[in-house]
Amino acid sequence: VQLQASGGGLVQAGGSLRLSCAASGRAFSSYDMGWFRQAPGKEREFVGIRLRGAGTDYADSVKGRFTIYRDNAKNTVYLQMNSLKPEDTAVYYCAGATTLSGSYRYPSSYAYWGPGTLVTVSS
Repeated sequence: VQLQASGGGLVQAGGSLRLSCAASGRAFSSYDMGWFRQAPGKEREFVGIRLRGAGTDYADSVKGRFTIYRDNAKNTVYLQMNSLKPEDTAVYYCAGATTLSGSYRYPSSYAYWGPGTLVTVSS
């Protein structure tokens, strides 16, 4: 599967953005889909996941502000980001796996990655 994230941009603190991750190929519904982000000079970190069974989990830093949902008919997973903070500034990546090789919080557990999309939150 190939993944393509979009929707990044510049937003003021307190604002909202919705990122999209479109997947090519078949059987999108069988993938666990995660979102990660990487700020300059920092390691890539877990943001959240939407499991194939519709379960979700989020990093504590975004819980209550970010929501991940998916539309299997459109082969797309979304990351709705509200109440954005300057510390949310990063390149955001979507990732997919049919079988997670480890904890879904680790980037190495995912087999498929798309190019990132930059989110910049100004104060």
